[in-house]
Amino acid sequence: MIIFRYLSRELLVTLGAVSSVLLLIVMSGRFIKYLAQAAQGILDPGVLFTVISFRIPGFLQLILPLGLFLGILLTYGRLYLESEMAVLAATGMSLGRLLAYTMGPALMVALVVACLSLWLTPWGLAKVQRILDAQDALTEFDTLVPGRFQTLKDGSRVTYTQELSSDRTLLHKVFISETVVSREDGKTPRGLAVVVADHGRQVVQPDGSRYLILENGRRYDGRPGQADYRVVDYTTYGLLLSRPSVAFGVGKMETWPTAALWGHWDHEHQAELQWRLSLPVLVFVVTLLAVPLSRVNPRQGRYLKLLPAILLYMAYLASLIGVRGALDKGRLPLYLGLWWVHLLFLLIALLIFFWEPLRWRLLQRRVTGEARDAQD
Repeated sequence: MIIFRYLSRELLVTLGAVSSVLLLIVMSGRFIKYLAQAAQGILDPGVLFTVISFRIPGFLQLILPLGLFLGILLTYGRLYLESEMAVLAATGMSLGRLLAYTMGPALMVALVVACLSLWLTPWGLAKVQRILDAQDALTEFDTLVPGRFQTLKDGSRVTYTQELSSDRTLLHKVFISETVVSREDGKTPRGLAVVVADHGRQVVQPDGSRYLILENGRRYDGRPGQADYRVVDYTTYGLLLSRPSVAFGVGKMETWPTAALWGHWDHEHQAELQWRLSLPVLVFVVTLLAVPLSRVNPRQGRYLKLLPAILLYMAYLASLIGVRGALDKGRLPLYLGLWWVHLLFLLIALLIFFWEPLRWRLLQRRVTGEARDAQD
């Protein structure tokens, strides 16, 4: 029991450190992406931290298995390097008993991953989807930040206002630059329109469309670099406000509760359900992979098997993701699903697990035979 507590503590500490670093890296990348959308006026900056918070369970369900895998490699690799595993082996610690001790922390991680994949991740993505639906109802006017040039409307419009009222209804000193496209195909640019105004206000029509009404301004139409431009002074000018398109890669099926997926036997529902059930299974398979792979020779260093082990893990995860996509599109039968991938890597893990002791036994017999031959 003392050895089990010692190994579990060392493993969980490394798991926590590795997972924290990986989570920080993933969250930083996602946050930069969302921040860029907020700078473009596509997303309200006030919901950035809310969105990233609801996405954390989805990040953790993939980070924790990898953190456990790396934690086993790093922790046990250090113990082999410092000859602690040799001392434990001298007291009767076999590779099978080491695997049994490791399955204790692995069971804890699997339960956490199951809670994340079956409940917290769909719940968080459903919350994110509601935020996105609310953001989709916003217009360029609602996401405008005073004193900043913002690229809106898919990059074809740049808007600036010097002042914006607290209730976001009135603007002061407005500048708008918009690319004018051809009326024939609606895509080919045929010039640039620049609109300036002293004041602006938002007007909502009965059909729900919104217009920005500009007052006391001037409009310039023409092609940059050419002198044949047109100048129009106006007292009142209306500009249609389009709704920004917000994209976070959240699928509709991913927001379904797990209980709602049961009983649906089409490929789309089964792909999502089997993916959620596969993540806890992934934890046990990678544990079986990591324990024999963590065995290193002190002369070779602890990082010798680290790169091949990570490549093997990435092949496992990439296979699951690829088969999930094929199952979702109906390219694979439902009875195969994702389970054959787990079975394949389970067989690889068992092969590696039993090959290491067999190799050492064969090596010991060879050395013993050579010693006897030398004595004879």
